[in-house]
Amino acid sequence: MGVLDGKVAVVTGGNRGIGRGIVEGLAREGASVVLTARSADAAAKAAHEVGAGARGYPCDVRSYEAVRILFQELERTLGGVDVLVNNAGIGVFAPLADLTPDEWRSVIETNLNGVYYCCHEAIPLMRKRGGGYIFNISSLAGRNAFPNGTAYNASKFGLNGFSEALMQEVRYDGIRVSYLMPGSVATDFGRGSTVKAGWALTPSDVAEVVIDLLRSPQRALYSRVEMRPSQPPRKG
Repeated sequence: MGVLDGKVAVVTGGNRGIGRGIVEGLAREGASVVLTARSADAAAKAAHEVGAGARGYPCDVRSYEAVRILFQELERTLGGVDVLVNNAGIGVFAPLADLTPDEWRSVIETNLNGVYYCCHEAIPLMRKRGGGYIFNISSLAGRNAFPNGTAYNASKFGLNGFSEALMQEVRYDGIRVSYLMPGSVATDFGRGSTVKAGWALTPSDVAEVVIDLLRSPQRALYSRVEMRPSQPPRKG
């Protein structure tokens, strides 16, 4: 018996990287997992590879209409949602003067607007089911700014504030909200992604935190979790 038997979990951007690791962890715990990707083919392929009854849906979280349709379908076919993992995210790293308006919008609309859209649709469904858990995958870039990261830093600083306000809004509905702030993770995302193997966190490390929080007593709320590699390369 898994901790999530009979529960419905949604992971945005669940076809690869951190999202894929979380999908696999939730599936092992017995959840009916729905993963999204922008491409229908990518979503279907990932769901097939995960197995365990995982379902893949195309959804570009930048589109409110796409998100609304997704959650309507989940209510119709699965009865709602119990766990939402807002993982879909992108990063564009460049000096602000070189960052195009389209690049700025793509980061903010994915990393921040998309979380709002998904929470907006999921919360009423969670209330109907007596509660739930929302995880927002942020980053240590949400508290540590760096050059060439204006769009990404802005999106993650904003996500942290969003998460803390939302946590206070829905706590008496039985809905817990946590945001996770991983440092370097061995995926193909972000700066220096090709040199992280061997010392960086892995997607399964992040997934373990999600599972641990889901196992925690309902009376406990770990609203923010910071994660770092224990032995990154020495500086200098």
